[in-house]
Amino acid sequence: MYARGVLTIATDIDALARFGRALADPIRCRVLLALRDAPAHPADLAEALGISRTRLSNHLACLRDCGLVVAVPVGRRVRYELADARLGHALDDLRSAVLAVEADTTCADAEEKGCC
Repeated sequence: MYARGVLTIATDIDALARFGRALADPIRCRVLLALRDAPAHPADLAEALGISRTRLSNHLACLRDCGLVVAVPVGRRVRYELADARLGHALDDLRSAVLAVEADTTCADAEEKGCC
Protein backbone atom coordinates (compact mmCIF):
# COMPACT_ATOMS: atom_id res chain seq x y z
CA MET A 1 0.00 0.00 0.00
CA TYR A 2 1.11 3.59 -0.44
CA ALA A 3 1.75 5.86 2.50
CA ARG A 4 2.64 9.38 1.40
CA GLY A 5 4.16 8.11 -1.82
CA VAL A 6 6.20 5.41 -0.09
CA LEU A 7 5.43 1.76 -0.74
CA THR A 8 4.83 -0.14 2.50
CA ILE A 9 3.67 -3.65 3.30
CA ALA A 10 0.19 -4.02 4.75
CA THR A 11 -0.23 -5.82 8.06
CA ASP A 12 -1.96 -9.20 8.01
CA ILE A 13 -5.28 -7.77 9.19
CA ASP A 14 -5.08 -4.77 6.87
CA ALA A 15 -4.27 -7.02 3.90
CA LEU A 16 -7.23 -9.30 4.63
CA ALA A 17 -9.58 -6.33 5.13
CA ARG A 18 -8.47 -4.77 1.83
CA PHE A 19 -8.87 -8.07 0.01
CA GLY A 20 -12.34 -8.47 1.53
CA ARG A 21 -13.44 -4.97 0.52
CA ALA A 22 -12.20 -5.56 -3.02
CA LEU A 23 -14.04 -8.89 -3.28
CA ALA A 24 -17.26 -7.39 -1.88
CA ASP A 25 -18.23 -6.10 -5.33
CA PRO A 26 -19.04 -8.55 -8.16
CA ILE A 27 -17.50 -6.30 -10.83
CA ARG A 28 -14.23 -6.06 -8.90
CA CYS A 29 -14.28 -9.85 -8.57
CA ARG A 30 -14.67 -10.13 -12.34
CA VAL A 31 -11.81 -7.68 -12.90
CA LEU A 32 -9.53 -9.63 -10.56
CA LEU A 33 -10.39 -12.91 -12.26
CA ALA A 34 -9.74 -11.38 -15.69
CA LEU A 35 -6.37 -10.05 -14.52
CA ARG A 36 -5.63 -13.44 -13.00
CA ASP A 37 -5.71 -14.80 -16.53
CA ALA A 38 -3.57 -12.04 -18.05
CA PRO A 39 -2.64 -8.37 -17.68
CA ALA A 40 -4.91 -6.08 -19.68
CA HIS A 41 -5.49 -2.52 -20.84
CA PRO A 42 -8.60 -0.78 -19.43
CA ALA A 43 -10.36 -0.52 -22.81
CA ASP A 44 -9.97 -4.26 -23.35
CA LEU A 45 -11.14 -5.04 -19.82
CA ALA A 46 -14.20 -2.81 -20.15
CA GLU A 47 -15.16 -4.49 -23.41
CA ALA A 48 -14.58 -8.00 -22.06
CA LEU A 49 -16.65 -7.28 -18.95
CA GLY A 50 -19.37 -5.38 -20.80
CA ILE A 51 -19.12 -2.24 -18.67
CA SER A 52 -18.31 1.39 -19.41
CA ARG A 53 -14.74 2.61 -19.20
CA THR A 54 -15.78 5.14 -16.55
CA ARG A 55 -17.28 2.46 -14.35
CA LEU A 56 -14.24 0.23 -14.85
CA SER A 57 -11.93 3.14 -14.00
CA ASN A 58 -13.66 3.55 -10.63
CA HIS A 59 -13.25 -0.15 -9.86
CA LEU A 60 -9.61 -0.16 -10.96
CA ALA A 61 -8.96 2.82 -8.68
CA CYS A 62 -10.46 0.90 -5.77
CA LEU A 63 -8.38 -2.18 -6.57
CA ARG A 64 -5.24 -0.02 -6.81
CA ASP A 65 -6.08 1.65 -3.48
CA CYS A 66 -6.56 -1.79 -1.94
CA GLY A 67 -3.10 -2.75 -3.23
CA LEU A 68 -4.35 -5.66 -5.34
CA VAL A 69 -3.56 -4.34 -8.81
CA VAL A 70 -0.86 -2.13 -10.25
CA ALA A 71 -0.85 0.14 -13.29
CA VAL A 72 2.13 -0.48 -15.57
CA PRO A 73 2.96 2.20 -18.16
CA VAL A 74 3.37 0.73 -21.65
CA GLY A 75 4.28 3.54 -23.99
CA ARG A 76 1.39 6.00 -23.87
CA ARG A 77 -1.01 3.41 -22.48
CA VAL A 78 -1.42 1.79 -19.08
CA ARG A 79 -1.76 -1.94 -18.51
CA TYR A 80 -3.18 -3.41 -15.32
CA GLU A 81 -2.01 -6.57 -13.61
CA LEU A 82 -2.25 -8.23 -10.24
CA ALA A 83 0.16 -6.66 -7.75
CA ASP A 84 1.51 -10.09 -6.80
CA ALA A 85 1.23 -13.41 -8.65
CA ARG A 86 0.23 -15.06 -5.37
CA LEU A 87 -3.06 -13.14 -5.54
CA GLY A 88 -4.00 -15.30 -8.53
CA HIS A 89 -3.40 -18.42 -6.45
CA ALA A 90 -5.39 -16.93 -3.57
CA LEU A 91 -8.32 -16.25 -5.93
CA ASP A 92 -8.16 -19.85 -7.15
CA ASP A 93 -8.13 -21.12 -3.57
CA LEU A 94 -11.09 -18.93 -2.62
CA ARG A 95 -13.06 -20.04 -5.68
CA SER A 96 -12.54 -23.69 -4.80
CA ALA A 97 -13.46 -23.29 -1.11
CA VAL A 98 -16.73 -24.85 -0.03
CA LEU A 99 -18.98 -22.37 1.74
CA ALA A 100 -21.75 -23.47 4.09
CA VAL A 101 -24.64 -21.12 3.33
CA GLU A 102 -28.39 -21.33 3.69
CA ALA A 103 -30.16 -21.11 0.34
CA ASP A 104 -32.44 -18.21 1.31
CA THR A 105 -29.90 -15.91 3.01
CA THR A 106 -27.30 -13.39 1.90
CA CYS A 107 -24.26 -11.99 3.62
CA ALA A 108 -25.25 -9.18 6.02
CA ASP A 109 -22.93 -6.67 4.30
CA ALA A 110 -23.94 -7.67 0.75
CA GLU A 111 -25.87 -4.44 0.23
CA GLU A 112 -23.02 -2.13 1.27
CA LYS A 113 -21.09 -0.55 -1.59
CA GLY A 114 -17.86 0.40 0.12
CA CYS A 115 -14.37 0.59 -1.24
CA CYS A 116 -10.93 0.48 0.21
